[in-house]
Amino acid sequence: MKHLLASLLFSTLLISCNTSDKSKATSAESTDAKTTTETVAKTEKQLKPIETDEDLIATALMAAPAESRATSKVIGYNMAGEFVTLKEGDNEYIVLADDPKKDGFNAACYHKDLEPFMARGRALRAEGKSAEEIFATREAEVKSGAIKITPGSALHIYYGPNSMYDAETSKVDGAKLRYVIYTPFATSASIGLPETPSAPNHPWIMNPGTHRAHIMISPLANEEGEN
Repeated sequence: MKHLLASLLFSTLLISCNTSDKSKATSAESTDAKTTTETVAKTEKQLKPIETDEDLIATALMAAPAESRATSKVIGYNMAGEFVTLKEGDNEYIVLADDPKKDGFNAACYHKDLEPFMARGRALRAEGKSAEEIFATREAEVKSGAIKITPGSALHIYYGPNSMYDAETSKVDGAKLRYVIYTPFATSASIGLPETPSAPNHPWIMNPGTHRAHIMISPLANEEGEN
């Protein structure tokens, strides 16, 4: 009788161990499957290079407010290296596309009234003028009234170190938004902002007292722009 009870106890323990081992194996397989699924999901978000004029337009428009992208004008260098109108538009925004020949990504959106100021800068750069020469020339022209900058005009800059983008959302990998609000000839004393940021994401005035005086609002270091 004792031998029979011992045999039954041993059999029960053996079945229990086998069941436990199978449960662990199933759990491990389930974890592996979950990991594989997550990896595949991440891989499915395919990033592609900016390699066509359509890519340039799609990514540049991320600098504009979402509700205005369909009717914003897009200008800039096309893939052939020509400065052209990439897309016509009829609202208040002009969008400057990323230059495909430069590293990283940098697109900008601004009010159409700023175009004479922006165009003048592009023309002077094309003439080979230095940053200092461009600054001095436009300073004199703004002071004389040849170029006008409306106080409060905004510049939206969509920028980042990469040039790959998600074709579904048009978002550029790692790109963020920062904002410039032009306040010609304003100073820290006249508008009450410091000349350096008090903390990340805080507004401050740059180039105070000049034609290029502007309020800077930059994103946090680890913050991606909401587009």
